[in-house]
Amino acid sequence: MMNKLLIIGASGHGKVIADIAKKSDEWEQILFIDDKSEQAEMLGYQVVGKVKDAWEYINECAFVVGIGDNFIRQSLQEDLESKGATIASLVHPSAIIGTDVSIGMGTVVMAGVVINSGTCIGRGCIINTSSSIDHDNTIGNYVHVSPGSHLAGTVNVGKNTWMGIGSVVSNNVNITSDCKIGAGAVVIKEINSPGTYVGVPARKI
Repeated sequence: MMNKLLIIGASGHGKVIADIAKKSDEWEQILFIDDKSEQAEMLGYQVVGKVKDAWEYINECAFVVGIGDNFIRQSLQEDLESKGATIASLVHPSAIIGTDVSIGMGTVVMAGVVINSGTCIGRGCIINTSSSIDHDNTIGNYVHVSPGSHLAGTVNVGKNTWMGIGSVVSNNVNITSDCKIGAGAVVIKEINSPGTYVGVPARKI
């Protein structure tokens, strides 16, 4: 088992991932790569290069993509997977994970999250701080559930959807792929068309 973790993205989201990795006590070494950062380190961990340099570490590190944009995260993770990289999933020690919950490769579960039984979380997702996902939900690949969002039971969220901070989804609701649900929006009916939805109740704009 690899005990080195390489985080792609040395900005805010990457820092949170590094903190989770440190608290999990599973990794002997944590490293960053970042195309934009000129820093030599982040949180005391080395920034060892740019994304193009990732392949130098493919046989010695597990990877996680610490970038908030769903589509960029998907592109990078799928490229890594195609080249045989090991993709890590991270769960903060304070998260509460129910029975029969599956969490896909590359997904990160932040502090204070609750995921209840029977839920399936896809690949490359961000389940952000103090959000809750109740029983029997299906969260598609590369979804971002923002801080303080709450999904009731038997909710389906399609791939690449972004649930804005503090958004709420009623039970037995389906949200299609490629949606943006605005901050504080309340979804009470199915969303079958990609787009941006805001308000209480949520409406397309």
